[in-house]
Amino acid sequence: MTTSAPTAVICGIGGHVPPRVVTNHDMEALLDTSDAWIRTRTGIAARHVIDPGTATSDLAVEAGARALASADGAPADAVVLATTTPDRPCPATAPEVAARLDLGPVPAFDVSAVCSGFLYGLATAAGLIAAGTARRVLLIAADAFTTLIDPADRSTAVIFADGAGAVVLRPGDPQEPGAVGRVVLGSDGTLGDLIQVPAGGSRHRCLGPQAGPGDPYFRMRGRETYRHAVRRMTEASRAALAAAGWELDDVDRLAAHQANGRILATVGEELGVPEERRLANIERVGNTGAASIPLLLAQSTAEGTLAPGHRLLMTAFGGGLAWGAATAVWPDVKAG
Repeated sequence: MTTSAPTAVICGIGGHVPPRVVTNHDMEALLDTSDAWIRTRTGIAARHVIDPGTATSDLAVEAGARALASADGAPADAVVLATTTPDRPCPATAPEVAARLDLGPVPAFDVSAVCSGFLYGLATAAGLIAAGTARRVLLIAADAFTTLIDPADRSTAVIFADGAGAVVLRPGDPQEPGAVGRVVLGSDGTLGDLIQVPAGGSRHRCLGPQAGPGDPYFRMRGRETYRHAVRRMTEASRAALAAAGWELDDVDRLAAHQANGRILATVGEELGVPEERRLANIERVGNTGAASIPLLLAQSTAEGTLAPGHRLLMTAFGGGLAWGAATAVWPDVKAG
């Protein structure tokens, strides 16, 4: 007799942003830009930025602690950290986060899928639960993205910010609130140069001293990225809805990666999700990389715009290129 594998169920949620706020007016003093220019092109008015001495692990620990508290304080027996800005290239940042959360010698590792990291992490966490490797997984997405940004590059400096979000997942039934539907994922490595940090990895280091210091900053070809982001998030969303047996009209809330206001509007329009059903926090937090979706879910839960029983569609797109989408009926949780 065979039994079906357990489904990953969301039972806790938490988010954190660093206290320092940088407004568009602050940006005007640093770049050839204006509040109107930034708002029109990105939909962003302010963003949170880490202070010197703060690292990704600090953001992750805070969000992880809040998610664990939201899940009745019970410990996790595995930690997955989605990030593009690990504290150091080696070792992974997740084991340090697990240790600082007093979780003991649990398995802990990083996932790198840039702005799609949370959904890649969600699929990974669900797999750990389905395989019986873990019973409660703490999935954190955290990025100190401003550490990668060229402060003189207006195209990225006004967009990216820092933050973290986390969920706790437990085994459960696919029909109960919080159950995560099939996570649809995809990638296209032939277009990896659209979003990249050119220097710092083995590709650059293997060239030896003659390579020079290289470009250590995050670079993005915005116009081409826009086109691919809209297409891939829309396609993945439709596939996730089909896997869940939902129609577009069934979606109560769309939580798309907070990449850019124009991208969010276009994806919502392509999918036919009315504006009042689209969750958004980009105006006040900017693009927080992998943290974008869980931070949005935590803030929306706290504000009541995401409520128990809402049928939720999540979708993201980022470097790789990598993208994904997933569904869930939102559970009765309080944001930590």
